[in-house]
Amino acid sequence: MDHDDQPTVLLPGEVRMPLLGFGTWRATGKAGYDAVLAALDAGYRHIDTATMYGNEKEVGRAVRESGLRREDVFITTKLPPERVGRERRTLEASLEALDTDHVDLWLIHWPPSAPGDSVPMWRELLAARDENMTRAVGVSNYSTSQIDELIQATEENPAVNQIRWSPFLYDRQRHAEHRDRGVVLEGYSPLDTSDLSHPVLARIASAHDVSPAQVVLRWHIDHEIVVIPKSVTPERIQANADVFRFSLSAEEMRDLDALGSS
Repeated sequence: MDHDDQPTVLLPGEVRMPLLGFGTWRATGKAGYDAVLAALDAGYRHIDTATMYGNEKEVGRAVRESGLRREDVFITTKLPPERVGRERRTLEASLEALDTDHVDLWLIHWPPSAPGDSVPMWRELLAARDENMTRAVGVSNYSTSQIDELIQATEENPAVNQIRWSPFLYDRQRHAEHRDRGVVLEGYSPLDTSDLSHPVLARIASAHDVSPAQVVLRWHIDHEIVVIPKSVTPERIQANADVFRFSLSAEEMRDLDALGSS
């Protein structure tokens, strides 16, 4: 796939985020490094990691050794919520491990357990963005009301909310709530939360001569929802990247959306 033609979504600050990304949860050590290198080789230009994944060093090394320019790879990392008060130090450690002077997106990994901690933490992310340590900032695993709390306190919308998502979890209202707030929805565990043997998926996959997994990923992209499948198997990494040769009809999209309420 030609990475220049990959669909992107625009974040605040003219930041373009590829709709297809590569998830690295549980991909650690040499296996993690090999998987990220294979993903970059397969055409992915967006890599998702986190402080708690313990693989930022491997991710950074793979990006460096891929031969790609840093500006051609979109890197996301995430802040563990228990690091409240230590946000900046945590990001500095991430940048050092990734061997880069900035990330493209920094997320609060999930809402802090003390409700009063969310807004101060968010202010620290905004400060890091203003200092160019990250190009965009957002959240993960936040509800709409938790997002609203941040917007009301700071008048700054999270650029992204990364949540579990798939056709089987499709929630039209939640999707609309993100759109109304200008928050990009990013789906993780798209394949783990899908029944890949479901007859609707099988029928649509067969119509396009692709796999059910490829249909799930394409469904996100056609909705302009960022999606980050993860795998450490080279064949699967390659297949998950090969979703740009077909697109889904309006009727197929409706059939897939309906899986969320079935």
